[in-house]
Amino acid sequence: MTSIIQQISIMAIPLLLGVILHEVAHGWVANKLGDPTARLSGRLTFNPIPHIDPFGSILIPGILLLSHSPFLFGYAKPVPVNFHNLRNPKKDMVWVALAGAVANLLLALVFSILHRILMTATPIWEWPLLQVVLRPLILMLRYGVVINVALAIFNLIPIPPLDGGRVMVGLLPLQAAYQYSKIEPYGFFILIGLLVTHILDWLISPLIYFFIGLFLGTSMYI
Repeated sequence: MTSIIQQISIMAIPLLLGVILHEVAHGWVANKLGDPTARLSGRLTFNPIPHIDPFGSILIPGILLLSHSPFLFGYAKPVPVNFHNLRNPKKDMVWVALAGAVANLLLALVFSILHRILMTATPIWEWPLLQVVLRPLILMLRYGVVINVALAIFNLIPIPPLDGGRVMVGLLPLQAAYQYSKIEPYGFFILIGLLVTHILDWLISPLIYFFIGLFLGTSMYI
C-alpha cells in the first residue's frame, strides 16, 4: 500500500498539474483574444475540482498505476471555448490551441530547473534525513518533465480534435480547413489505430526524447 501511495504522489501530482495548466492556458489565451467563456464558466482557476474528469483524471491514471504501466497519461475536462467569439476566429484558434502545449513545455522547464538545482546541491546528500525527502522529490521532478513533454507533443499531433488538429484547421485555406475538420469524428479511432500499430511511437518518440534530453541532459532516464 505504501509503495502505491508513493507512486501516486510521485507520478500523479505532476500529471494533475500538467493537465490543469494545459486547460487553463487554453482558456486564458481565449479570454485574452475575446472569448470569455472559460472565465465565465469558472475554469480559469488552479483549483483542481472544476477541471477533474472522473474518467480521464482518475480512472485512466489509476488503472495505469495499478497495472504498473511504464507510462502515465490522463486529461482534464476541456475548457469551453467559443471560437466565434474570438476577434479573428481562424487565426486566433491557432494561438488558443498552441497555448496548452506551450504551457506544458514551460512547466517541464520549471521542473527541470528545480531538478538541476537539487542535483547540484551535493553537500546536502551527506544528510541521511534529507535523502529520504529529496530522492522522491527529485524523482517527481523528473517525472514532471517527462509527463509534461509527452502531453505537449501528444496534443500537437495534427489530428482533430487534438490541439494539433485545431492548429492545422487554423492554418489551412478555408476550403481545405473545412474538409480537414471533417476528420474530427474519426480522430479518436485514428489515434487508437496509430497506437496499436506503434506508428505513433515511431512518429513522436524522437521528439519526446529530444526534449526530455534537452531539459534533463544525462539524467533523462528515470
